[in-house]
Amino acid sequence: MAVKSRKPMDTQIVEILGRHRLIDELLSAGVEVAEPVRDHGIALIAYVEREPFNARPLQLKVSSQRSFAIDRKYVTFANLLLVFVWNIGNDGDVEIYALTYGEALAVGEQMGWTKTKSWSDGKYVTSNPSQELVRVLQDYRIESGQWRQRLTLA
Repeated sequence: MAVKSRKPMDTQIVEILGRHRLIDELLSAGVEVAEPVRDHGIALIAYVEREPFNARPLQLKVSSQRSFAIDRKYVTFANLLLVFVWNIGNDGDVEIYALTYGEALAVGEQMGWTKTKSWSDGKYVTSNPSQELVRVLQDYRIESGQWRQRLTLA
């Protein structure tokens, strides 16, 4: 039996699927989610309804393959968590990574990206992460049930 090749999804569908996958994981972990009307650097807000109210802004980066980026524009968002959702809509396992801006910057420094022209222009992006990068990111990989701990909203 011949295997059908899958038509690539457009980026909006990839983003929608990744957003909903993350929302599902957060809700399953007992974390509430709010969606800002406009995304000016904050894609979602994760929070718990307790005294005192506790919330964390999330910037979401979704890819049908693997992609990682750091951008200087996010340095100004206090407590922002950069969430990368990989392999959405593919047959591979979905991988989710969550890093603070400082952690992402430390990864960039470790990988040598902060010495590149791209970084001096404000950001560094790779759509083909090396095995070394994937290894380094394992410390930030989030499995179901780990969200409250990672968000430190317990």
